[in-house]
Amino acid sequence: MPLRIGSEMPAFDGATEWFNGVVDPASLIGQPTVVYFWANSCHICKDNMPTLAIWKKRYAGKIRIVSVHRPRQESDMDIAGVKQAMQKYNIDEPTAIDNTHEVGDRFETGTYWPYYFLFDGEGKMKSRAAGDVGLAQIEKALERLLNEQPAEASR
Repeated sequence: MPLRIGSEMPAFDGATEWFNGVVDPASLIGQPTVVYFWANSCHICKDNMPTLAIWKKRYAGKIRIVSVHRPRQESDMDIAGVKQAMQKYNIDEPTAIDNTHEVGDRFETGTYWPYYFLFDGEGKMKSRAAGDVGLAQIEKALERLLNEQPAEASR
């Protein structure tokens, strides 16, 4: 059964490696957080990366973003390939490598790539979406969430 709206952000325990820093749910409290799952072999994931890059600029200082690379196939477990993709797509946010699928299982992503989650500043899930329209759905929820916040909280 998938995570429900209002669920606490799951832990990232089980990540086999981290790049660009390590985070946990407690360290993300205070700002909305987008957690996204991707795989090097996922073309939709790569097609959506430019939108995530735009978000980093548009929402700078207002949200946090965490990347989780969750392999779809054996070739995705090649860390050198993941690093190359991170460089190519400017993935400079904390990135967990989930080669054992423990993180994805905790987030209940099933067999979908990409998968996006939005958590509020208290670490409660506000929205989740997968596939090629996932980012558009998450952005609508993100805009609503940011508009709900008092002006001082979004600074």
